[in-house]
Amino acid sequence: MARPVTLFTGQWADLPFETIVAKAKAFGYDGVELACWGDHFDVEKALSDDGYVRRHRDVLEKYGMQCFAISNHLVGQAVCDRIDERHKAILPPRVWGDGNPDGVNERAAEEMKNTARAAKLFGVRVVNGFTGSRIWHYVYSFPPVPPALIEAGFADFAARWKPILDVFHENGVRFALEVHPTEIAFDIVSAERALNAVSGHPAFGFNYDPSHFGYQGVDYVGFIRKFRDRIFHVHMKDVWWSSVPTQAGVFGGHTTFGDSRRYWDFRSVGRGKIDFDAIIRALNEIGYDGPLSVEWEDPGMDREHGAAESCANVRRYDFKPSAQAFDAAFERK
Repeated sequence: MARPVTLFTGQWADLPFETIVAKAKAFGYDGVELACWGDHFDVEKALSDDGYVRRHRDVLEKYGMQCFAISNHLVGQAVCDRIDERHKAILPPRVWGDGNPDGVNERAAEEMKNTARAAKLFGVRVVNGFTGSRIWHYVYSFPPVPPALIEAGFADFAARWKPILDVFHENGVRFALEVHPTEIAFDIVSAERALNAVSGHPAFGFNYDPSHFGYQGVDYVGFIRKFRDRIFHVHMKDVWWSSVPTQAGVFGGHTTFGDSRRYWDFRSVGRGKIDFDAIIRALNEIGYDGPLSVEWEDPGMDREHGAAESCANVRRYDFKPSAQAFDAAFERK
């Protein structure tokens, strides 16, 4: 086996922690990437309950499972976002509080600092997540968006996240942004700008997920090579996009996932258009030896079937890099 294969539990947060660990083991996974929602990993309990981390580790050991990363996408989203009623549904009550936007932003930032501290206690060195963005709604430039507005958005991101990243660094933990629409970075150009905004902070990098690039027309293999020293974690997720015009284009037409009028939709690993062979070759090229974590999303498939199938497909795609040149046998002695 070239790399461990793990299951991200974010799409399984309706199930108890031990239940999803047992299921992931049965599906064939080596471990889990724990979401900081549901009861899979609670940041506050990890810091306040002396036995919480040990009990979680005991469950993982019971099933022979590993954990290389925890993920706090939902709280991270509220650090930079302009807060509205949508955020109440995704945030813990302690972060939402009275819903005052400035207060929510501030509490989300403190919760992300605590996530770094909790990760250290739990023995993982990567936290995946979102950052939110003050400027995502400017993605289509009309009315015309002055460059200064975009510059201010990246400056706001840096001002809010640098203190968080400092805490990550102090605790020996790295933050891996999942480059994704609605975040400060959603393609190669914006990812480079985000990295520059935080002055190349050593705790800031990326959770690589090709599914958010393919339908946008972004070079998802080139992303790996460009940010070779900033790929802290990898999601294996597939996506399909149409080869002919559709009723709802790249922006989705306010349709829900699974609507047949859409131009693109997420797919179980191996059933979309992502070239995973090219991804594995690029990961081998940069020396990435961390987990390949399945984030399973497919609106047209039973999730248990999809999770088991995806695990098998990831193992089939993955391979170790060559230890020697294939034509070494012809070298003269």
